[in-house]
Amino acid sequence: MIIRIVGEGQYEVPSSLFDELNVIDNKIVDLVSKDNKEEYRAELSKLIDMIKSNGKQIDDSQIVESDIIVPPGDLTFEEAKDIFTGVGIFED
Repeated sequence: MIIRIVGEGQYEVPSSLFDELNVIDNKIVDLVSKDNKEEYRAELSKLIDMIKSNGKQIDDSQIVESDIIVPPGDLTFEEAKDIFTGVGIFED
C-alpha cells in the first residue's frame, strides 16, 4: 500500500497495517466531530508517525500512484473538518 503524506513524500506501508491506521483515522473523525482539538492533534501525529516508522520511504525520483493521501501534520483543525468526515481517509 502506498501512502502519501502531503509535504513529506510517499511511503510503502505493509497492507497488514491498514486496520490499525483505519482505527486511528476513525478516532480522528470522531474527535473532529466532537470539536476535540487537543486530542485531534495528538492522533494526527500518531497516524503520521505510524506510517513513517512502519513504512519505507519511496525515492522522490520514482513516480508511483498513492493509494491513500494523508494530510500534513500541521493541518489546522478547521481544515480537518473538511477532510476527516464520514469514513475518513481510510475507507472501511
